[in-house]
Amino acid sequence: MRLLVRWLLHALALLITAKLVPGFRISSFPAALIAVLVIGLLNVTLGLLLKLITLPLGILTLGIFFLVINAIMLMVAGNIVPGFLVETFGAAFIGAIVLALLHMLFSLVSD
Repeated sequence: MRLLVRWLLHALALLITAKLVPGFRISSFPAALIAVLVIGLLNVTLGLLLKLITLPLGILTLGIFFLVINAIMLMVAGNIVPGFLVETFGAAFIGAIVLALLHMLFSLVSD
C-alpha cells in the first residue's frame, strides 16, 4: 500500500512540475504514472551507474552534479514515454530541482 501511495505522489509531483516548469510537458495522469515508472527504472540502472562513475565530481560539487544526472534521466525518459516531453536540458535541470523539492516535501507529509 505504501508503494502505491508513493507512486501516486511521485506522479503528482511530476504533474506539478509540468505546470511550473516551461518546456516540461505531460499530457495526462496515466502518462505521468508511466513516466514515474520509467524514471525510477532509469535511476536504478543507468542513473546509479552514472552516479558511481561521477562520484568524485559529485563530492567536489557538494552533490549538485547529481542534479545534472537526474536531468539527463528526465530527458531520456521524455524520449521513451509517449505523452511526456522535456524540451531542453535547462527545463530538465529546473525540473530535477523542482522534483527533488517536491519529493522532499511529500516524504515529510506521507511519513
